[in-house]
Amino acid sequence: MNAIDIVSNIMKNIGMKNIVLTGFMGTGKSEVSRELSKVLGWKAIDVDTEIEKSQRMKITGIFKQFGEPRFRDIETEMIKKLSKNKNVIISTGGGAVLRQENMDALRENGVIICLTAAPETILKRTSNNNDRPLLQVEDPLKKIQELLEFRMPYYEKADIMIDTENKTPLEIAEEIIEKIKKRF
Repeated sequence: MNAIDIVSNIMKNIGMKNIVLTGFMGTGKSEVSRELSKVLGWKAIDVDTEIEKSQRMKITGIFKQFGEPRFRDIETEMIKKLSKNKNVIISTGGGAVLRQENMDALRENGVIICLTAAPETILKRTSNNNDRPLLQVEDPLKKIQELLEFRMPYYEKADIMIDTENKTPLEIAEEIIEKIKKRF
């Protein structure tokens, strides 16, 4: 039995249909979802990408034009819609965990995996990207530390936590599959 069959059987047996990746920006959610997609043969769906398509606007533009509260409302609508899929990998934005209704919708059909990394690693991974509206500040490392401290209790509500430090996206994808097999 290969990884696809094993994970599919486990997910079916526990009544789950999706793998959901959460975690702070720069922890590797997008890259890991692509690797999981290759390994499992499941479609990878990025919530932020779907929001940009539906709004015909970049996330930074939504933040700038409408503010974070409106973005979070749009995000919740998209999460509720996407979580109804089956056998997909859903990669959320870093702040999606802040609303319990998002977590409830994602958990209804999915196993929630939170990816973590050190603040310095996150800064290094995000420093060449201007599409991070929350990091457009004078001291981005301090902002990352503040946001991580605030969000960690929300991230810790995940079913499985995985540290992404010094691991390739493929190694992380394989670790996710192993942890799902062991846990369920």
